[in-house]
Amino acid sequence: MLLVLRNSWPLLLGIGLLMVGNGIQGTLLGVRGALEGFSTFQLSVVMSAYYLGFLFGSRMTPELIRRVGHVRVFAALGSLISAGLVMFAAIPDWVAWALLRVLIGFSFCGVYITAESWLNNAATNETRGQTLSLYMIVQMIGVITAQGLLNLADPAGWMLFVIPSVLVSLAFTPILLSINPLPVFDSTKPMSFRRLYRASPLGCVGMFLVGGLASALFGMAAVWGTLAGLNVARISIFIGAIFLGGLLFQYPIGWMSDRMDRRRLLTIIAILGAVVMAMAVALPLGFGLLVVVALVIGGVANPLYSLLLAYTNDYLDNSDMAAASAGLLFINGLGAIAGPLITGWMMAQMGPDGFFVYIGLLCAILAVYAFWRMTRRAAPGVDSTGAFAVMTSSASPIALEAVYTAAQEAADDAPQEPGDGQDNAAPPGQP
Repeated sequence: MLLVLRNSWPLLLGIGLLMVGNGIQGTLLGVRGALEGFSTFQLSVVMSAYYLGFLFGSRMTPELIRRVGHVRVFAALGSLISAGLVMFAAIPDWVAWALLRVLIGFSFCGVYITAESWLNNAATNETRGQTLSLYMIVQMIGVITAQGLLNLADPAGWMLFVIPSVLVSLAFTPILLSINPLPVFDSTKPMSFRRLYRASPLGCVGMFLVGGLASALFGMAAVWGTLAGLNVARISIFIGAIFLGGLLFQYPIGWMSDRMDRRRLLTIIAILGAVVMAMAVALPLGFGLLVVVALVIGGVANPLYSLLLAYTNDYLDNSDMAAASAGLLFINGLGAIAGPLITGWMMAQMGPDGFFVYIGLLCAILAVYAFWRMTRRAAPGVDSTGAFAVMTSSASPIALEAVYTAAQEAADDAPQEPGDGQDNAAPPGQP
C-alpha cells in the first residue's frame, strides 16, 4: 500500500479534490435552488442534466483524446468545470443551471476517463488491484468530506460556489505536473444491447433501475431535505451518511457475493432497501433515525452497481467484459437521467415522501425481477464465477476493465476453499 501511495499520490490527491468539488456542488444546488424559489420539477431537471452530460461525455471523450491528447483534454475540461461552478451563483436561473450541469457532467466524465487511464498506466500488475481500490475509496471519502464543507458559509452567498471552483483548479496541479509518460488510449466499443441482454437480462434491467435509484438518491437528497424543512447542517449529515453507508457496505457485500448466488444476495439487499423506505414513509422518524435510514439506503444502493457488474461478468468470457461494461454504463446512464425527473414529479405530487416512495418502488421492482430471474436459469457454480470488485457509477470502462482484471487475478491466486462448488449448476451462458 505504501508503494501505491508513493507512486500514485498526485493522482489520488487530485481525484480527491475533484470529488470534494463535485460533492459540494451536487448538494449545494439543491439547497440554493430552493432559496432561489425554483420548483421541485425545475430542480429535478437541473439534477438530471448532469447525468445527460455525463452520458455525452462517455461517448465523446475518447474521440477528443485521440484528436488532441490527454493533457489538453484534461486541462480544457478542468477549466470548464472551474468556470461553470462559479457561474451557478452568477446566473440564478434554472434553465441556465441545467445547461451548466450538462457542461459539468460532460467535463467530469472526461476528467474521470483521462485520470483513470493515467492511474491504470501508472500501476504495475502487482499493484493495480490496490491502486484502483484506493482510488474508489478516495472518491467516496472526497464526497463525504464535501458535505462537511457545506457548513463553512451561507448557501445564499458566493463562497460555497467559489470553494469547489478553487478545489477543482487546485486538483489539476499535482496531476498535470506528475504525469510521465502519457498512457496509450484505447477505447472500447460497447457490446450490442441485444447480445448484452441475452447474456444477462438481469444485468441490463437491473443496471437501468440502479441508475434511476442512484441518481435520485444522490441528486435529489438535498431537494428532499429542503422540502422536509432540514437546515444545511442536517442536510449535509444526511447526505454524508448516504455515502458513508455506501463505503461501509461495499466490502462485506462483496465478500458475500463471492460465496453465494449473486441473484439471491441482490434480492435480499433490494428487499431491505424497499422495507427501509416503507418505514421512512409510514413511521414518524426523528433525525437520528433518518440518518440510520440514509446509512442503510446508501449501503444498499452503492453495492448494487458493483454486484450487477459482477453478476453480468459471470456469464461472459474475459475478452468480452470491457465491451459489456461499456454497454452497461450506457444503460445505467439512461436510467440516471430519468431518476431525478421521476423523483421530482413524485415529490411534487406527494411532498417529501415521494423521495422515499420512488426509491422504495425501484428496490421492490428490482427484488421481484431478480427473484423471477432465479426461476429462469440456474446460477453458475461459486467456484466458476468471477470476483466482485468495488466500483462507482462514475467509473469509466478503462477503470472497469482494469479493476476486474486485477480482481480476477487476485481470485485466481487465492487458495480455493473446500466445498465452494455447486455441481448441479449450469455453466455460464447456459440457460
